[in-house]
Amino acid sequence: MPKTFEGKVAIVTGGASGIGWATVQRLLSEGARVAILDRDPAAADTAECVSLRVDITDTPAVAEAIDAVVERWGRLDVLINCAGVGASGTIVENDDAEWQRVFDINVMGTVRVIRSALPHLIASRPSSVVNVASAVALTGFPNRALYTATKGAIVSLTRALASDHLDDGVRFNSVCPGTTETPWIGRLLDAAPDSAGERARLEGRQPHRRLVAAAEVADAITYLANPLAQSTNGVVLSVDAGIQSLHVQR
Repeated sequence: MPKTFEGKVAIVTGGASGIGWATVQRLLSEGARVAILDRDPAAADTAECVSLRVDITDTPAVAEAIDAVVERWGRLDVLINCAGVGASGTIVENDDAEWQRVFDINVMGTVRVIRSALPHLIASRPSSVVNVASAVALTGFPNRALYTATKGAIVSLTRALASDHLDDGVRFNSVCPGTTETPWIGRLLDAAPDSAGERARLEGRQPHRRLVAAAEVADAITYLANPLAQSTNGVVLSVDAGIQSLHVQR
């Protein structure tokens, strides 16, 4: 049977590691040609996959990279926005500069990429965008005020874009992962005074008592981006083992 993304071109921001890298692998396996946009690009440069060093806080660099992808392959059908940074603390524990820094990456970075990609996506209609938000956008987590604010903005932005671009043939959806096994989480655990205890705490707050696998999130992203899913639009899909919806008693 033909592969679902055969002949399609995709961009994955933050695609060099974690959820982004898992998504790149899934899209390639389904026949897509994939461009990775990342500050620390993966060593990928084949006929089907190219890696570009891009900082999503740099508007001209974002536009140049997207234009280069379209020049290379002639089109853009799928955009996956995985790039972002984490932040911990209550509202008083991050100063103005940190709020502005994290918003500039997580929210404005996504805006910059979509804004530059949109004319190409419209030209390739039907096309799709998937934004990676977080379970914190839908469920109150302690000590995550700044991060939650940025990911809540991504969820709301996704719905607004889906409405704005119905007639353009561009679908917008988002995925909200729970705590996912990624290099970023690994670094947090390594820096914790009690790494094993912190891992146990993170695993324990997931209803299935383990971290979400990056491949599980990538599968959800791939479904939302699927050219066959034309009636899935403006959706927020949780991949959180039920954090949002289940009351688990043990």
